[in-house]
This record gives sequence, structure tokens and C-alpha cells, in this order.
Amino acid sequence: MTKIDIISGFLGAGKTTLIKKLLQEALNGQKVVLIENEFGEIGIDGGFLKDAGIQITEMNSGCICCSLVGDFGAALKKVVEQYHPDRIIIEPSGVGKLSDVIAAVMNVAGDIDLDLNSFVTVADATKCKMYMKNFGEFYNNQVESANTIILSRTQGMKEEKLAQAVSMIQEKNAKAKIITTPWDELTGEQILAVMEQGHSLAEELMEEAMKLHEEEEHEHHHHHHDDDDDCCCHDHDHEHHHHDDDDDHEHEHHHHHHDHDEHEHHHDHDEHGEECTCGCHDHDHHHHHHADEVFTSWGKETPRKYTKEELDEILVKLSEETEFGIILRAKGMLPAADGTWLYFDLVPGEYEIRNGAPDYTGRLCVIGSKMDTDKLEKLFKL
Repeated sequence: MTKIDIISGFLGAGKTTLIKKLLQEALNGQKVVLIENEFGEIGIDGGFLKDAGIQITEMNSGCICCSLVGDFGAALKKVVEQYHPDRIIIEPSGVGKLSDVIAAVMNVAGDIDLDLNSFVTVADATKCKMYMKNFGEFYNNQVESANTIILSRTQGMKEEKLAQAVSMIQEKNAKAKIITTPWDELTGEQILAVMEQGHSLAEELMEEAMKLHEEEEHEHHHHHHDDDDDCCCHDHDHEHHHHDDDDDHEHEHHHHHHDHDEHEHHHDHDEHGEECTCGCHDHDHHHHHHADEVFTSWGKETPRKYTKEELDEILVKLSEETEFGIILRAKGMLPAADGTWLYFDLVPGEYEIRNGAPDYTGRLCVIGSKMDTDKLEKLFKL
């Protein structure tokens, strides 16, 4: 029987770093297949996991129910039949709803010998408040649907700030196990043990996910029954299922930090009642958005060579200035003028540049809300 682990998490939370840690420290010797999705047209993260010796299937287009229930179901069967893996790790989009992914896997699980082993959400402990306020419809679903929540970036957090993050998460999901210890103090085996201890919640969570899935589907058909011919998925409440992932800034090469509270001011609903400017407005509980209604992605492939100083200047502007829109995530691998390759990762308030392996061409991707793509293109001098 093949185990299925779903590792979700909002943009930039640390999913790829967690998967690498599990592969190296807990799943060594097991036959593992990773299935991941990309948000936007430019696939980035496949390159980050090549060295792990893992089979990667990237699906760059198609709405979630088409890819997961249709193409994904066929792909899942094929993977099991061809590779007979011990474990399949599914890494959903950073802006996907975990309940939809669970429901989609359950729809094909009856035809394949699968054990739905764990539903994990990786959450950046420093940004829970900001993301819950500004992107609650997507972010909260990932928290509510998980049986294990693994907090990232807890090292160096003040005790009261960490306690506040845990409390906010527990308000959304009182049953999940929450890992708060910094990852570098834990082994992959310890993390996996917590993930699998939570397995007792799996059936209950699957039932809740399916119920939510069915309720949203019923609500959609009740209000929008004339729209079915527009998409093969028959349910437009499913947002596009894309993938963005991240390295969790473990590397110390060129770390750049900003005060989080200062940055948060630009993204939160203001305490005086101002609306947030993310484009999501108040995310009415009864209205379910497509991810593409809230998030946009801009990506390019380019052979252009950058110096480290030039890239640093670009990322400073991208992280500090508001003229480009609300930037939630940026990453890429670019050829450098000195013949090396520069890999970069950016999340609100911080970014990192490090050296990496050559790729077939330079690639970069930016994800956010209300983005000015013309200005982004000029910023990167493309």
C-alpha cells in the first residue's frame, strides 16, 4: 500500500525545505514520488529538488478539479502502477485549498491501494496574522483542514508572539498537532512521527473536507447552474491549482530582513477600519473566490546575466517599495555575469540570494496581488 502525504502551505512558508528535510533524514531508502503544481506559467521548483533524486511531475495549468480529479487521478494511478512507490508526497499550490486537494485524492483513492497518511500545513509563524486577515479564504482553509501544522521561522521569535500565532491557529483548528520547535533542533524522523501520530484524525478530517467540498459544490450549482459549460470541472468554486514553493532561507548567504510589523502595516486591515489593498476585500464567507481573482503571477525565462549587486538592488526595491503591487513571493535562478548562477527567494520582509547550479535558461517568477507587470519587467530590465 502506498502512503499519501499532502504537504500544503501558503506562499513562501517553507514546504520545499520541509520536504527536503524529510527526504534526507526520515525517508532515506524509501521509494518516494513527489507530485507538485506551479502557480503561473514558469515552473521554478522542479530545479530545487533535482538533487534529491526524486521523480517530479509538474502540472502548470488547468483548474484544480480538472487536474486533480481528471489528469491528476490518471497520473496518480500511473505513478502507483509504474513506480510502486512506498510513499507519494503531494505538494499543492501555495494558494490552493487543502480541503479541495484532500477531496480530489479521495475521489481516486477507491481505485488505487492508497493510505491517506497525513495532511500537513506549513505556516510561517511570523506572518499568520497578516495572512489570516488579508487572505483568509485560502489561508484559513489550509489551517482548518490539516491534521498537523508545522510552524516555520519560529527561531528567534519572542515567546508571546509565538504564543499568539499558536492561539490564532488553534482558534481555526483545535485538533491538529502543532510543531513550534525550530526545524534545525528537530530531526526529520521526529517531524514525520508527529505527522503520522496525527493520522488518527485523518478520517475525521477527510469527512470534514468532503463535506465542505460538497457544500461548496452544492452552493455553486444552486447559484451558478447556468455556467457549467464554461469549464470541465463543473464547480467554479475551485481555484486554479498552481504551485509555488520555496526554500526556507536556511542559507546564510546574503540574508536581508526588514521589521515585520512595519511591512505588515501595508498589508493588514488597518486597526482603524481601512480595507486592505490586496484585492481580496473582505472575503465574505459565502463567496468563494478563484485564486486567479485575488492572486496574479508574472514570470519570465531570460538568458540575461545579472551581477549579484544588480540583483540585490532589484530585490531591495521589490521588498520595500509599493509601486509594483503587493508582492507575496518571488524566486528564480538567473545566470550571473561572472559565469555562476544566482538563486533568489523573496517573501514579505526578507529575501535571500545564493549560488546554485546552472539551469537550461534563467527563470524568475513573482506572485502577488494588484501587480504592475510593466514595472516588474522594467525592474528586472527585461
